[in-house]
Amino acid sequence: MRNITIVGAGQSGLQLGLGLAQNGYRVRIVSNRVAQDIATGKVMSSQFMFNDALQSERDLGINYWEKQCPYVEGVGVSVGAPGGGKAIDWVYALDKPGQAVDQRVKYPGWMKKFQEIGGELVIHDAGIADLENYARSSDLVIVAGGKGDITKLFERDSDRSPFDKPQRALALTYVTGLVPYPSPTRVAFSIVPTVGEYFVFPALTTTGPCEIMVFEGIPGGPMDCWDNVKTPDQHLERSLDVLKRFYPWEAERSRNAKLTDANGILSGRFPPTVRKPVARLPSGALVLGLADAVVLNDPITGQGSNSAAKSARIYLKHILDNGTKPFDASWMQQAFDEYWNYAQFVTGWTNAMLQPPPPHVLNILGAAQGKPKVGKAFVNGFDDPRTFFPWLADPAEAEKFIQAA
Repeated sequence: MRNITIVGAGQSGLQLGLGLAQNGYRVRIVSNRVAQDIATGKVMSSQFMFNDALQSERDLGINYWEKQCPYVEGVGVSVGAPGGGKAIDWVYALDKPGQAVDQRVKYPGWMKKFQEIGGELVIHDAGIADLENYARSSDLVIVAGGKGDITKLFERDSDRSPFDKPQRALALTYVTGLVPYPSPTRVAFSIVPTVGEYFVFPALTTTGPCEIMVFEGIPGGPMDCWDNVKTPDQHLERSLDVLKRFYPWEAERSRNAKLTDANGILSGRFPPTVRKPVARLPSGALVLGLADAVVLNDPITGQGSNSAAKSARIYLKHILDNGTKPFDASWMQQAFDEYWNYAQFVTGWTNAMLQPPPPHVLNILGAAQGKPKVGKAFVNGFDDPRTFFPWLADPAEAEKFIQAA
């Protein structure tokens, strides 16, 4: 029986660990927090997931909250006009709905299930020395943490990482009391050029159904405004103030917003970074990076949990297909390369969205108001960003795409 250690108990680490344990592997997952601390702690992400990522959970039978969680049927896009109001405004249905389950609900449930099926859960804040110990006792060590010190083991890939500084000031606010949108239920994505982005969608949290507000402010701009917020009430007040100033169409339906709980808030920033997937420990032992540990994108396109789920699915297949052969550097690189064949499109799209929208992208968003084929293609690209290319990246291809629609 092969022995695998996964450092990191997030979407990718837990999903992969559950899949391996279901297939008879001896699996150890190392988490720096117990389940109760996660359940009662601060929110970690906005974690909206589209259908294909949700399917990776269904395939393992770990979609325990699907019937409780609100379904989100579509995506709406609004672009603010220079003088106020909206220059672009439309909504289209997804081919299949998406959902967002608070990770404070999901991860403790998955941790419990992992132990029930024989997995070993270790509560420890792992460092380099720990990785050395895990490497000596494991056939394979995978690092699935996105922001810890051990991710620094993985060399930054400068060719795939155009940014060395954060590109957005980020904030999350979990609320109840929003006036619902009419059908279809939606991820409502709003853009104010030169200021930032805001998106909001229904979700399931520890207290039941809610909506998650996501703020993306351009650094140094008026939405870069979270550093002096000290309390949950101040965070909510600042959230509503941002809506009043820049997204009045969202402020109107948010007048009665209340926090789901005192921990339903988060703010911060980080630089999007791609790292090389194989790291060598001081002893010479190799470890493999997974998901955010090696491909960390800005949340602006809502792809974080989706990419984590898909990377876990790809790595699971590679491990199962490898049988009893060694998990050497070549195998590790091949596993990552298959993931990168998908993730490169997520990274390319996300990094493009962090730049001022070029004319051809605004043309696409504008064309979607009168051309349903354009709108449908755009909203369903969130489920599989590969379908955006080449028309979202190339002005000539964009014009061909619009004309064909």
